[in-house]
Amino acid sequence: MTARTLRIAIPTETFPPEINGAARFAERLASGLAGRGHDVHVIAPSPTGRPGVSEYEGVTVHRVRAHRWYPHPTWTICLPWETKPAVARLLDAIEPDVVHAQAHFVLGRFGMSEARRRGIPVVSTNHFMPDNVRPYVRAPRRVLDAATGAAWWDLRRTFESTDVITVPTQLAADLLTQNGFTQPIRAISCGIDLSGYGATGEDEDDRRAGDPTVLFVGRLSQEKHIDLIIRALAKSDPGLRLRAHIIGSGDQLPVLKQLAADLGVADRVDFASNVPEAALRRAYARCTFFCMPSTAELQSIATLEAMASSKPVVLANAVALPHLVSEGRNGHLFRPGDVDQLAGIFDRMAGMPEDELAAMGQAGREMARRHDITCTLEAFEGIYTRLVNGESPV
Repeated sequence: MTARTLRIAIPTETFPPEINGAARFAERLASGLAGRGHDVHVIAPSPTGRPGVSEYEGVTVHRVRAHRWYPHPTWTICLPWETKPAVARLLDAIEPDVVHAQAHFVLGRFGMSEARRRGIPVVSTNHFMPDNVRPYVRAPRRVLDAATGAAWWDLRRTFESTDVITVPTQLAADLLTQNGFTQPIRAISCGIDLSGYGATGEDEDDRRAGDPTVLFVGRLSQEKHIDLIIRALAKSDPGLRLRAHIIGSGDQLPVLKQLAADLGVADRVDFASNVPEAALRRAYARCTFFCMPSTAELQSIATLEAMASSKPVVLANAVALPHLVSEGRNGHLFRPGDVDQLAGIFDRMAGMPEDELAAMGQAGREMARRHDITCTLEAFEGIYTRLVNGESPV
């Protein structure tokens, strides 16, 4: 713990009960800092739309007025003209020593600008790449290229106005530098609390008694390519009785349910959303292996959670995911979009002897130790303290 207790404000566009990587990082960061004795205040959209204040694992959560984003079943968004004065009032009331923004959209953007206006040091963490939005926009390529360039310009302009920029991996830092960032960027893992993950004897008994299961956890959006799991399941050996458990919410939920029905595997695919933390950890513990088919991961907290739960992982060979796999040791990589290869891996994993599954899972847990949340919290504490003391944050 640092010698001084800090008051920290964390503006974030997403926070539990949402299930996605950015929300889980904000949750872990806030509760971890609070557990180390700091006074932590999260500023997040209201899931009900109404503003309010609540307590969450020792953290004060300030919910800002928000409105339903109808293409998504659970998301709410904040409107700029409502958010700016709300954030200003909150910063005046909280009087934080430091602001740590989690995005450059609405809440994060005004968190940064209002903090700078008050002379409060600002740390920013980026979880977003403009190129990931392209699949959602129907427009001529030249228009998409221009829009992507503008998005990169806005990302640079907003984040480079802060005192310190961080990202989850060195690969993400390199991508920002390649796209024109000139300010130093520090790679700090999102982190994982290994003590909170792992199967109990009851979990192991339940898993062995049931059918083999592949688990996915995350936002149900197009760039996650969750349809590949369902397509590979349909091509897998029916004699292995493999099932899929998909946890998360998003605009792709009805599409995925329809796909499972069309392929004749609806009875082998389970969907769940807004899963409590305890149930989510049991899902990790009880699955046979975990799959992340996304081509847009800058780290993948869900994959780290699966590894911390001693589960083998099957990941797309794209962006940051290959850094989490030692091929054949803790899991397997597959070519993005290759359903046949993925189905073959599913068959191999579903029919694998218990001792081999256990060995792969243990190897994954050892790899996950490199991302211990304690190191993450200490890194951010050090940055905050140096900024507050007027020292160089590097």
